[in-house]
Amino acid sequence: MKDAILSFLFSPWGWLSVAAIAAGLEILLPGAYMIWLAAAAAATAATALVLNMTPEGQLAAFAIWIAMSLVASRQLKRVRPIASDDPALNRPTARLLGQTAIVTQAIAGGRGRVKLGDGEWIAEGPDAEAGARVRIEGADGAILKVRLEG
Repeated sequence: MKDAILSFLFSPWGWLSVAAIAAGLEILLPGAYMIWLAAAAAATAATALVLNMTPEGQLAAFAIWIAMSLVASRQLKRVRPIASDDPALNRPTARLLGQTAIVTQAIAGGRGRVKLGDGEWIAEGPDAEAGARVRIEGADGAILKVRLEG
């Protein structure tokens, strides 16, 4: 029984089964890694079919195909990087750039507070009276860099 299982695993059908399982895992747990193992297993199935390799040779071929598929994935990501729909997702202050805010606490000596949306932020910029409109030009952590609008 054990020999039958091993002979199946080290056959082209066994490698294609490994490829299908890895591809299925990629669908269930997407991360763009299992698909490359699936490609390596499929390539190993083709190699084992053409060259009639021993189990050790098939494992070595699988290791080589894994290395080649990972190199190919890195090249693909370099040539076609994955673009984000929202590049500022993890940088909340970057989303505020260019927006207009109202000074709530006069900016004096380069510092004050502004209201933007439903929140207040510490702001740095030129002196401005409460009620003045300012445009957000940058951020240093949670401190907004502003300039007078107009």
